[in-house]
Amino acid sequence: MKAVILEKTCTAKELTVSNVPIPKVKPGWVLVKIKAFGINRSELIMRSVEGDAGYISLPRILGIECVGEISDSSDSEFKKGQHVVALMGGMGRSFDGGYAEYALLPQKNVFTVETDMSWEELAAVPETYFTVYGSLFHCLQIESSDTLLIRGGTSAAGLVAIQLAKCIGSVVLATTRKSENLEILKQHGADYALIDDGTILEQLHYVYPDGVTKVLEFIGPSTLKESMKCLSNHGVICITGILGGAMDNFDPIKDIINGIYLCSFFSNYPTQKSIDDIFCYIKKYNLKPPIAKVFSLKDVASAHLLLENNMAMGKVVVLVD
Repeated sequence: MKAVILEKTCTAKELTVSNVPIPKVKPGWVLVKIKAFGINRSELIMRSVEGDAGYISLPRILGIECVGEISDSSDSEFKKGQHVVALMGGMGRSFDGGYAEYALLPQKNVFTVETDMSWEELAAVPETYFTVYGSLFHCLQIESSDTLLIRGGTSAAGLVAIQLAKCIGSVVLATTRKSENLEILKQHGADYALIDDGTILEQLHYVYPDGVTKVLEFIGPSTLKESMKCLSNHGVICITGILGGAMDNFDPIKDIINGIYLCSFFSNYPTQKSIDDIFCYIKKYNLKPPIAKVFSLKDVASAHLLLENNMAMGKVVVLVD
């Protein structure tokens, strides 16, 4: 089979497709014929830096998610030909992931889906929608009466967050670092588009002087302190992404503002129920995943470059067939 194998940390341009044996099925694992997969920033980090970490054993086939069909159900209750999504739980790190024509995956990482989506649309769902859905509805417990600020609104997760929050009637404010993207945020449903030029607080307080009720933070620790100041009393902030890198010298006692609630969402533990809930939501509101561009497997290096250069407006997808 064809696969993208990380032999050592490298640049995006150094990614290549190799030929390797199809994995042999073993108890507790199922073989998935991969149709497509999404590209994630965690894979860029794995490729460029994390692969050198002591807890990573290379070589490794990259990819924390994929979509496809059951090829060999092994000792599971899956049926050959069933459409499935697979994500997280060690994919692409502890064991080989989705950048391949086949993947041997633990049964607990694989979930059935019933949908008429195309493979490329389906590939834009698993990790992104699971992360955003969990952040909004389980952590922030968002409601129609909420005002929501999304930091990092033009990321794939940010655009999905706008989409999901607007479905229930929340007011959405979303940020971007580029003025040319302000209109794109509005086209995707944001009520207010804010330019992240160092004046976020002033822009937000002009519209909501007392602050918003919820913040979904995709930029991460580097903007966390500022984002907390955007909240009203008893507001909640969920930190889910690290687009902006890490933050040093964070003192939770001093830095978490009195009356503000800080939480986070860790997407490593999907369940069949959570996947079912997401696809029910997608069907109920007739949602279309925001896709930036679709690549073929041989062009995976270009897919990494597009995301690495912050040029993707939506999910970057790779079709395997």
